[in-house]
Amino acid sequence: MDFSLFAHMERLGPEQDHASLRRELISLAQMADEGGMRALWTGEHHGMEFTIAPNPFISLVDIAHQTKKIRLGTGTVIAPFWHPIRLAGEAAAADLVTGGRIELGIARGAYSYEYERMMPGLDAWEAGQRMRETAPLLRRLWQGDCAHEGEFYQFPATTASPSPVQEGGPPIWLAARDPNSHAFGIENGFNIQVTPLWQGMAEIESLMARFEEACAAHEGKRPKIMLLHHTYVGSDAEDVDRAARDLSRFYCYFGAWFQNKRPVRKGLIEALSEEEMAGNALMAPENLRRDLTMGTAQEVIDQIKRYEDLGYDEYAFWIDSGMDFERKRASLARFIDDVMPAFA
Repeated sequence: MDFSLFAHMERLGPEQDHASLRRELISLAQMADEGGMRALWTGEHHGMEFTIAPNPFISLVDIAHQTKKIRLGTGTVIAPFWHPIRLAGEAAAADLVTGGRIELGIARGAYSYEYERMMPGLDAWEAGQRMRETAPLLRRLWQGDCAHEGEFYQFPATTASPSPVQEGGPPIWLAARDPNSHAFGIENGFNIQVTPLWQGMAEIESLMARFEEACAAHEGKRPKIMLLHHTYVGSDAEDVDRAARDLSRFYCYFGAWFQNKRPVRKGLIEALSEEEMAGNALMAPENLRRDLTMGTAQEVIDQIKRYEDLGYDEYAFWIDSGMDFERKRASLARFIDDVMPAFA
């Protein structure tokens, strides 16, 4: 099984400066690189201090100059916010600058907060249709002389410039959840990235079942599948319990952003009260302690062994959590030093 790191700059309050957050992200990427992780993933978000990543290619090129060999992936670009020609060109340019280290994760997006600001009137259905029109065009644009007449995009014969370093272009990963998304990705030869969020082992098994069914329906084609999951490796049980409380807070805020009902000022959502968070039983610490990949090193090894047995090819350590940098760093160090060797 391969391992990768999924990380953003995340700002909890105005007292944190962006330059420090950038240095912390680079430091985590360097740890992942030196520790033998296959890839570093960072996504695309707009107007949100919760996850700061307006253009993941800029972040990845920055990290490329601070690391040696780790692969650099968009996890994920929001397809409807990009014209296909622009996305193909910028991905190829990033591949050129990084010496062929780019991987392209692509999705429809999830936050209505972003849809309202970037493309007013866009809903999840149309975003998904735009993604499905864009993704298959990328390889054709890298190959050259691609003309297109579609529902959302029309353009005469075009070749993305510059050319990507990697033959055929960067590997493409599709964020998938429902069976149709899995089928679309496999039919087009894309790798698949899934996240169960807080939903636990039943969802992890269900996502793999959808993937396997789609593979069986497409003449046995089987690209790679990556599981993205919040992860914490604690020093002891007390440390893990503290992490569960931190991740409970993170998911309460995640839900608030997703619902898009609270005021946002200067990119920060109105603070949740302790009573509001305590009243969110779904995100209670004991539930997340059970359903996320967290525990002491051996407990985490045992959990990931179950994912490996299901057939997952790559496990992505999702480190965004609202924790301070030192606790993130300590958890990642324990993962690299104590968990990954069990899979060598």
